[in-house]
Amino acid sequence: MSELPNPLIPGFNPDPSCVLVDDIYYLVTSSFEYLPALPVYRSTDFVAWEHIGNVATREEQVGLARTVSGAGVWAPTIRYHDGVFHVIVSVMDSPRGCVVFTADGPAGPWSDGLTIDGIVGIDPDLAWDERGVAYVTYSALELDLVEGTGSHGGIRQARVDLEAGKALEEPRSLWSGTGLTAPEAPHLYLRNGYWYLLIAEGGTESGHSVSVARSSTIEGPFEGAPGNPVLSASGTGRPVQCTGHADLVRGPHGADLLVLLGTRRALAATPLGRETYVTGVEWIDGWPQPAPVDLDPHPEPLHEHFAFAEGTGLADPGWLSVGRMPTEVASVEERLGHLTIRAASGGIDAFRPDFVGRRQRHLKSVFETGIDPSDGRGGLGLRFDEDFTVALIAERAPGGRGTRVTARACLPALTQTWSAEVAGDRVGLRLVTDVPLNGKALSKSGDLIRLIVVEECGAETQLAALDGRFWSAETAAPFTGRVTGMFAEEGAVHFTEFRYHGEGRS
Repeated sequence: MSELPNPLIPGFNPDPSCVLVDDIYYLVTSSFEYLPALPVYRSTDFVAWEHIGNVATREEQVGLARTVSGAGVWAPTIRYHDGVFHVIVSVMDSPRGCVVFTADGPAGPWSDGLTIDGIVGIDPDLAWDERGVAYVTYSALELDLVEGTGSHGGIRQARVDLEAGKALEEPRSLWSGTGLTAPEAPHLYLRNGYWYLLIAEGGTESGHSVSVARSSTIEGPFEGAPGNPVLSASGTGRPVQCTGHADLVRGPHGADLLVLLGTRRALAATPLGRETYVTGVEWIDGWPQPAPVDLDPHPEPLHEHFAFAEGTGLADPGWLSVGRMPTEVASVEERLGHLTIRAASGGIDAFRPDFVGRRQRHLKSVFETGIDPSDGRGGLGLRFDEDFTVALIAERAPGGRGTRVTARACLPALTQTWSAEVAGDRVGLRLVTDVPLNGKALSKSGDLIRLIVVEECGAETQLAALDGRFWSAETAAPFTGRVTGMFAEEGAVHFTEFRYHGEGRS
């Protein structure tokens, strides 16, 4: 698919689902413990994608107040039926369970969501048969996150009443793959007189695969394709790994495309987590055959600048906070020309940090903010979860003259810091990620994270340079990705601007 960029939606954007409505594509991805939840992307050509909104913009819609990191909003499906957009999703470690949201338009507002009683599992798909009867097909995984136990009942399905919010029958077992671990991510499609069931199996790491079966009826029985799994990067040296969790959609030129999750490496690590990719599909003897997934990142660089004095605040849909909406954590005070975060729950390493951030979408990136710490202590931080963080922390220097800046790297049971005092009451904080060319094809390191303070006069001081493999999916949180932004850990901290630069082709 050389004419399409890959990743299609870069950064922390796993478990994609896509629908075509009136020649426009809409795509949603998982968001886990973050709010707003379920980002919605729009495209007319499958090349340029715009983040137009989020399905859940209130905590009550998804019930994340007490959800642990890595749980939360898992694996949505977006569909369009009778003039209404539907997003169905499982919310793990939440009272909401399996929820269906509806909207007249994909940018929202979306409904409060209706829980579907009788559907216990993850990765729900929503489909309607030829008579208009609704079916939910899902992966019957039941987890106890407190005890660390679980059971897996394979792929199941039930007819549902979307108005009453309940299953109309005891869920039946459906086709559950070839015997690889963790059958999940089912999606159903009616094509040429057959119902095709697409699933993922092999786990969401290196063994991730796509398999397919078909039946003459939506309820089965289903027959597996002779070449299953039809797509996998397992055991290969391909640049995109962990390919799975796929959804099928007609492309702009009429041929089928597969959107799916995948990962790419910076040397020996995966810093951006699971991203959304695309590949073409051929139909051979009545079976879909996806092409191997290529790597061809967007060629153009990305620049974002939020100048809070100019009223550029938190309206952009790409801002994220953990378990709360960004507007509950931060406020833009245009008259004073800054965004203020007040410490209430804790710094970036807290369970519910006072933190607002954005996805890292390029391997080579620069995050930067201007900070006035005269009323508190806080700064610029990178988060995988509360146990894996990197931060630049600014506070008034002892004696009240100048600013002390501390670079802090945190891993479970290990914290290291580096400090410097600089002139001025306001400073710039900069976090840079890069992939060094060290000539070692089998390097065990990851990308390079550099932590820099910039004085008002323009002088720069690098406080630390870190091996990014410790803040990557292999070591830290496997489901999400890096989110970097502003935080407070004491008092009120003021920020004048926020910038992101991502280098093209990275």
